[in-house]
Amino acid sequence: MSKIIEGLYYSESHEYVKVEGDFGFIGITDYAQHELGNVVYVDMPEVDDEVTAGEDFGAVESVKAASDLMSPVSGTVVEVNEALEDEPGLINKDAFENWIIKVELSDKSELDNLMDAAAYKAMIGE
Repeated sequence: MSKIIEGLYYSESHEYVKVEGDFGFIGITDYAQHELGNVVYVDMPEVDDEVTAGEDFGAVESVKAASDLMSPVSGTVVEVNEALEDEPGLINKDAFENWIIKVELSDKSELDNLMDAAAYKAMIGE
């Protein structure tokens, strides 16, 4: 059974957003990393890049498949998780601790379009 954390926002494409003030930490869910299998590479944007809700900002590659990362929110990238460059498998160890990018949110109302933990749990059928 997948780990799902209360208080985060979830997208239909299996990304999450953890909001702290005006910032959002974006990563993939535990369900997504489990479906992908062993993550071998994470393609991330650069700091100062803009991300747009519903558009891709990178990709996660596993031994089984490559999957585009779709941004659940719009904003400016203020940090990327550089640890994933050397050790992409950290996502498999704990997808929620090992976020991919941190963005400054440009429109917090976009969070209203995302699911809460209960809705996400229902979507994945757990």
